[in-house]
Amino acid sequence: MSLRTNYPGKPERVYFFGTCLIDLLYPEAGLAGMQLIQREGVQVIFPQNQTCCGQPAWNSGYRNEARSVALTQMQCFQQEFPIVVPSGSCAGMLREHYPEMFSGTPQHSAALAFSSRVYELTEFLTQVLRVKLEDLGKPVKVALHVSCSARREMGVSGAHQALLQQLKNVELLEPERKEECCGFGGTFAVKHAEISAAMVEEKANALLATGAETLVSGDCGCLMNITGNLNHRKRDLPGCHIATFLWERTNAAEH
Repeated sequence: MSLRTNYPGKPERVYFFGTCLIDLLYPEAGLAGMQLIQREGVQVIFPQNQTCCGQPAWNSGYRNEARSVALTQMQCFQQEFPIVVPSGSCAGMLREHYPEMFSGTPQHSAALAFSSRVYELTEFLTQVLRVKLEDLGKPVKVALHVSCSARREMGVSGAHQALLQQLKNVELLEPERKEECCGFGGTFAVKHAEISAAMVEEKANALLATGAETLVSGDCGCLMNITGNLNHRKRDLPGCHIATFLWERTNAAEH
């Protein structure tokens, strides 16, 4: 893990890396993330040829295939703009693992340069844009789930909390054993389905025990896993990506 300590000033333009799960299942989260940035006067560029970050292939041992995917992403984001990612997991792959992936190859220096421009969304909003949010929503109790990658690899759990704590009508509730994994882990949930199912049930029960009305997370994989368990058991705790939640509560057009 290589946490940043010195952040640049506000840029004129940024790239936005959409992620697979946002593209397929949570498009509103991607749009909300871009709108939060645009509202601060920053132009957002969304390269149309971007695809997966390569993490599933890399974690499954398909090293050459993962490098091929990674090279495609590096070619999509060639200009020296920050790359904002609405996922701790994908941001971790791009920032922490691309240099490792290309270690000892001619592409290593390019991978290092690429990774240095990657920011997780809440990190970018708090540390680079230093956004100030005005809460326009009704009082609500919220439980926050921070993914393992966001918490440990990217070190941005504080950024998630800082944004939510700016919202005056949001009561942020803390579940027991908040640092434990929800059991998703990408291909882990497929390869070890029974263990994953037990983990997500414990996580879901801890979130329910808070009495929250809404679940918020910065990673769509966790969100899909936890809400899937809740829906399967017919338990009422709707969930959304933190970008969606922030935009809906601070966008005057929605109130």
